[in-house]
Amino acid sequence: MIDRRTLLLMSIALLPASASAASRRRSPSPQTFDYGPARLDIYSRDGARNLPVVFYIHGGAWRAGNRTNVDSKPAFLLDNGFCFVSIDYRLLPKADVATQADDVERAYRYVRANIAKHGGDPELIVVMGHSAGCHLAALTGLRGGLPNVAALILGDTKAYDLEALARSGGMTRAYARAFPDPAQWRALSPAAHVGGRKHPPTFIAYSRASGRATVSRTFAERLRATGTEVTLFDGSAYSHMSIDRAFGDEGDALTSAVMIFLKSALG
Repeated sequence: MIDRRTLLLMSIALLPASASAASRRRSPSPQTFDYGPARLDIYSRDGARNLPVVFYIHGGAWRAGNRTNVDSKPAFLLDNGFCFVSIDYRLLPKADVATQADDVERAYRYVRANIAKHGGDPELIVVMGHSAGCHLAALTGLRGGLPNVAALILGDTKAYDLEALARSGGMTRAYARAFPDPAQWRALSPAAHVGGRKHPPTFIAYSRASGRATVSRTFAERLRATGTEVTLFDGSAYSHMSIDRAFGDEGDALTSAVMIFLKSALG
């Protein structure tokens, strides 16, 4: 596991101040596309070719948020040689979580089919999600709904194993509203899709919010048992919201850890 003190030192060398400052100065404008049930934004630089892609799924308790909730991510990632995609998906109560997962997979298929026109490599797509988006990234990525996904970056959820969450008394109001039917808990739990096969390299970060550390560690060990490459990041210096918002900030330890992980996962 990567600890905070190590990353705080490494971040100074890995994140040049000029790149981070540039990220804050420039807010690149995306191109917006309709992929069917919702829209997505593609951020890329003119002349880009064959770049790895970060495909981002926003949080919001499965009922709020939108594709513009990206903070410094687009500018930082474009400055560091990536294309960036942020998607909308239909929200509760209009669409249930199973439908949201289908939306994510449909958006991913659209991006794979079209990202080369924007300078991205369809074989080098990393799926990143925060909170509800973290759950959706893990669920779709582990059940095989993101073909050839290069890696997963999972940011802070308690919803890896819904049955275990309920047994521990952690099914709070937000989770109970998102997952009202116990008969669906297993199918909608990322942990239930961790079988004997090796999964894409996975980065798991947890904040100091209640219950995150325990469920993240348990999930990481379950993935490691399959031979999957897993990086577990101790984000207890962050709140549930700041662990997402800080990505791309100058000297941010989580950002450094993610960039190290991506260098390894993408070769």
